[in-house]
Amino acid sequence: MFDSHAATWGIAGLATFGVIARPWNLPEYIWAVTGAVLLVAFDLLPWRDAVMAAGKGVDVYFFLIGMMLLAEVARKEGLFDWLAEQAVKHSRKSASRLFAIVYAVGTLVTIFLSNDATAVVLTPAVYAATRAAKVEPLPYLFVCAFIANAASFVLPISNPANLVLFGERMPTLMEWLRYFSLPSVAAIAATFVMLRFTQREDLRGGVESSGAEPVVLTRNAAIVAFGIGVTAVVLLAASAFGADLGLPTFACGAVITATVLMLGQTSLAAVVRDVSWSVLPLVAGLFILVEGLNHTGVLPALAEVLKRATAASPHATAWGAGIITAFASNLINNLPMGLIAATTTHTAQSSPHITGAVLIGVDLGPNLSVTGSLATILWLIALRREGEHVSALRFLRLGICVMTPALVLSLLALSLVAP
Repeated sequence: MFDSHAATWGIAGLATFGVIARPWNLPEYIWAVTGAVLLVAFDLLPWRDAVMAAGKGVDVYFFLIGMMLLAEVARKEGLFDWLAEQAVKHSRKSASRLFAIVYAVGTLVTIFLSNDATAVVLTPAVYAATRAAKVEPLPYLFVCAFIANAASFVLPISNPANLVLFGERMPTLMEWLRYFSLPSVAAIAATFVMLRFTQREDLRGGVESSGAEPVVLTRNAAIVAFGIGVTAVVLLAASAFGADLGLPTFACGAVITATVLMLGQTSLAAVVRDVSWSVLPLVAGLFILVEGLNHTGVLPALAEVLKRATAASPHATAWGAGIITAFASNLINNLPMGLIAATTTHTAQSSPHITGAVLIGVDLGPNLSVTGSLATILWLIALRREGEHVSALRFLRLGICVMTPALVLSLLALSLVAP
């Protein structure tokens, strides 16, 4: 007898494995889309439900397109090269100081522009800085990946998954800061300490000057830099009014790109050609896979388990929910995990403490593996464009050392501020 539930879980599992391992070096989106197509082809998920599931990601698609346009036009106008020169200059020939500068900048970009922006916008700039400094790039590139998740719950806009998880139950900004300020400080500090410790061998040397002509900040590069700042303000305003972030981000990216193209010599075709469009079908495929799992009835069952556990021991449940969510995010990616968690906590009528613990798991847990968050996948794509490669096993080894203490300390900090 055909077991549709087992088939759905099998397809979702194989698709996830494909995204993680990339057999035959096929892009991540191939595996996610193939899994989604198989669910529909075998009538495990009605095609209308698949379309609706993909439609849930419209805000994310707009957000990513806007950020990728900003990143690509910034690259072509030389903004990253100028920023790289400034970072090397202020490092005063110290590899450790350059590491700290990159970490501080990554923290600010994540807080005010989101973790996906750190992966898309900051990674090319950091790679350019390491080339200018003539240092091993990976320790600094690891910063972009790990801080993108570690600082992603300082503000609601720091991670699109935050808005997905809370939805209409989003706390006010002051309530958010009361709950997540201390856990965020714990996550950011612990991640820095562990990253600095694990990369200590590569940070003992000095930083060299390229000896080339100084990079001049051109008018168009300055326009892009100003536009990125304006985008941050727009996202903060949108968050304050409870609006979606996708369309404002797309509008900012499109306007800034159009302005620079009209004033410069870069063509629209060159910008569009080099944007990593494959991330869009990847996200759509993940949304459809989660909808397939939802059809197996697993979410109502999870909500019932969560409700019973909360009644028995609220604090233990918060710890358990945060840890389980953190590791589960690495199995199916934290964006669809945010959708699952949102449905589960809402159905179970979870307290702010438990929902906060789940949020920390969704945001911070993905620092364990390369497929834990969309930001990390975007980071990998950016690395490949620069000719760098980080295996899933190498990232996992580092992720165990970095993520584990940060997660424990963040959940502990949350338990201190939660009622």
